[in-house]
Amino acid sequence: MTRIQSKFHELKQAGRKAFIPYLTAGDPDLATTAKLILSLAENGADIIELGVPFSDPMADGLVIQRASERALRHQVSVRDCLDLVKQVRLHSQVPIVLFSYLNPLLSLKALGQALREVGVDGVLATDLVPEEAGDYLAEMREANVDTIFLVAPTSPDARLKRVADCCTGFIYAVSRTGVTGVRQSLSQSANHLVHRVRRFTELPIAVGFGISTPEQVAAVWQHADAAVVGSRIVAEIENLEGHEHLVERIGALTRSLVGKP
Repeated sequence: MTRIQSKFHELKQAGRKAFIPYLTAGDPDLATTAKLILSLAENGADIIELGVPFSDPMADGLVIQRASERALRHQVSVRDCLDLVKQVRLHSQVPIVLFSYLNPLLSLKALGQALREVGVDGVLATDLVPEEAGDYLAEMREANVDTIFLVAPTSPDARLKRVADCCTGFIYAVSRTGVTGVRQSLSQSANHLVHRVRRFTELPIAVGFGISTPEQVAAVWQHADAAVVGSRIVAEIENLEGHEHLVERIGALTRSLVGKP
């Protein structure tokens, strides 16, 4: 099993659900991102989504767009992201999913091997569709790297099945139409989507986009196997830029989101 698969198996045996926070690599800088990953893992994160900075992040709202812009000003590349994972692996075995658009990944030769060598456990290429993913899927399977795809409330059943057949590790269910970003309430369409997806797969299902409070995390856990929180954490990193206790403050936010004292 991959680290992602092992983590979900461990959580299921313990009767727990997963918490998956998102960080943009290189925001505010690569050294701090490494410290943040370790802090998240120590404070309740089960899996980490590590965003590759991209100039045209179509699925992301303003908060994560600004994070990508800040990282790109430091010229953070996809290779830097892999080096970051390699550094983290010296201290932690927390599962890491690379959250990227396809274009940056195309800059890597022998993609699957490159990911496996540094310890990346899975990839979510947000703008890659199953119809065009044949070679990519074969390469990831050979490297034992999980492939994660998105499904949305607007996806018809035939599409849900096709996407589910391409996924390993888990399936990412988008809580609502639109882009990432903090929302005051969680759409009921997310729960319905989770139940629809379960008809086509036994894989764990994670729900993301718009989840930002402990109450919303707990609500997701009632129906899904994992809750993903991105913009709330990234916004706090932006607000705390330059603060000497940034890493500790993000750790405290993580504890609050998972309901830890």
